[in-house]
Amino acid sequence: MEYRKVGKWGIKISELGLGSWLTFGNQLDVENAQKCIREAFEHGINFFDTAEAYANGMAEFILGQILKEFRRDDLVVTTKIFWGGKGPNKTGLSKKHFIEGVRNSLKRLELDYVDIVYCHRPDPDTPIEETIFAIDQVLRNGWALYWGTSEWTADQIEKAHKVCDELHVMHPIVEQPGYSLLRREKVEKEFSALYDKYGMGLTTFSPLASGLLSGKYNDGIPVGSRLDRFPQVREWMEKDGLLSDSTFKKIRALAEVADSIGATLAQFSLAWILKNPHVSSVILGVSKVEQLEENLKALDVKERITDEVMKKVDEILKD
Repeated sequence: MEYRKVGKWGIKISELGLGSWLTFGNQLDVENAQKCIREAFEHGINFFDTAEAYANGMAEFILGQILKEFRRDDLVVTTKIFWGGKGPNKTGLSKKHFIEGVRNSLKRLELDYVDIVYCHRPDPDTPIEETIFAIDQVLRNGWALYWGTSEWTADQIEKAHKVCDELHVMHPIVEQPGYSLLRREKVEKEFSALYDKYGMGLTTFSPLASGLLSGKYNDGIPVGSRLDRFPQVREWMEKDGLLSDSTFKKIRALAEVADSIGATLAQFSLAWILKNPHVSSVILGVSKVEQLEENLKALDVKERITDEVMKKVDEILKD
């Protein structure tokens, strides 16, 4: 397992991390989540990601119960704030919700602090100055050590850095976007100016495009699969054109490339992301230990992805 700095910053996280979206509290109870976390830690994963919104807080609660058995300084724990409930002040990035959201997350996690707190989405209803004042208070109180953004645009991140300069407070160190072989534009083009200018890192999610890059949807949607259990995810993917015939044609071609270097499509897809030097960690979402074990084999596949293989991938995905 390689431990990468988050951008230019000193904190180091495992190149593969374990997330809890759609799994902890939905597909996994405490016992089975514990098995996955123990397996992850034994293989060198130190980065565990969650959010106040996941399973309405239950994901944080489950993660907190399990992490008690580990030394806190061996872990990098992150959470995200935006959707905290249905009340008028329980969503968004107002100073009120951000501070209360962080404190409530810490209670569920049973931690004194998280390593990174993310603004889970941009908030058009709150001035960015207000949000950054709240973040600064959270950092100064030691409730989080660093902060970042998730699913923000490059322009919104640029604005945040500008305000941080004006207010003389700590800048965001990381963005958490979706990134996969089928979703490349934001990471590879839109964000290209941010890496050197601000030294930001990336912790990317949905590396298998919600399972498309496992190949299990090539012949339809199996009963009990993620796209069957979570129709809202299927709707998002249909809207983005990811369930089209042309997409599945590309997926089959990518599977042939993966097979040519002795990897499954899923392992190849994860390893391909790890070849991007701006990626600090790839967040895995698994529902069983066996799935985690298969994903971990991507670490061996990474070195087999040569420049020639990368050119083949670009050729497949160029249209």
